Amino acid sequence: MPLTIGILIFDHAEELDFVGPWEVFTMANAVRADTHRVLLVAEQPEPVRCAKGMRVLPDVSTADCPRLDVLVVPGGQGTRREVENAALLGWIATAAADCRWVTSVCTGAMLLTAAGPARGKRVTTHWGFVEALRQRGEAAEVLADRRYVRDGNILTAAGVSAGIDMALWLTGQLHGPDFARAVQQAMEYDPAPPYAAEV
Repeated sequence: MPLTIGILIFDHAEELDFVGPWEVFTMANAVRADTHRVLLVAEQPEPVRCAKGMRVLPDVSTADCPRLDVLVVPGGQGTRREVENAALLGWIATAAADCRWVTSVCTGAMLLTAAGPARGKRVTTHWGFVEALRQRGEAAEVLADRRYVRDGNILTAAGVSAGIDMALWLTGQLHGPDFARAVQQAMEYDPAPPYAAEV
């Protein structure tokens, strides 16, 4: 049975923050059929306009979203608004409670700390937002110069391309390092540093 992965989207989300992990998790299905069911989740069913102007149609609304195995929360300028959105923060907290893994990319870490799942955890975020996230006082520690940071089942990645590295690492945790390397090869992705699931 495929794992259900929900990728949250909202107005002014950074495109690659969610499209990068989307590529990893859906490429897994090209390597082995029915590995993942990947859903784009938004508060409303209408198209979302992202940070660079891409318009994206969600698969489900937060009200209709099924139980998730993995939650991905992207960053972008929209997080500055959504961190005040009590309804969305409540949904993140509720959805995360049933997840095997709860993840963020870039300033999505702010939503995870504000909503509760990453509060009191070690996290990372985009280099330009490290100090601002530290000043919020919700995380135990905000680490700089890290591609991604794991604390329990909370996995936060720095900006943009780090989300791809994080999603590959998570694929290795879910399905084994050899499978993750096959996904990486299928993507023609050559990260620096290279994928290293055993580390």
